[in-house]
Amino acid sequence: MSADAVEVPLWPWGVLLIALGLYVVAVAAVLAAGRREDARALAGFIPDCIVMVGRLARDSRISRARRLALLAVLAYLALPFDLIPDFLPGAGQLDDAVLLALALRLLLGGADADLLRGAWPGPEVSLRLILRASGHERNGGGPARSGV
Repeated sequence: MSADAVEVPLWPWGVLLIALGLYVVAVAAVLAAGRREDARALAGFIPDCIVMVGRLARDSRISRARRLALLAVLAYLALPFDLIPDFLPGAGQLDDAVLLALALRLLLGGADADLLRGAWPGPEVSLRLILRASGHERNGGGPARSGV
């Protein structure tokens, strides 16, 4: 290696750069296909999710217990040690992803659909995906029924 070369560790920065590159390629492909609105929805989905979770985490209409569960998981993810160490390929990251998904499901499930709509900054098509993932809507677009 030359003296001015920068070495980027594969985990987590290399994986993050690869994922970001794939994300940009996917947005560019949708845009090249002439689907401008879909490209905007895809490009903004992750930032929109971050904004929505931040808004919900500060919203007093969400129970304190649900907000604390999200904060506890975020604190766990920030710690340098895990129950399953991150240096184990796949399994080390899987426990983090599962915990985050459960915390988000708990947070989103504690909000009614109108609260989610008010916190969502992005396009309606992306919001429908969030509503389905949180159990507020069925895949057909209508409200989810209890007991189904």
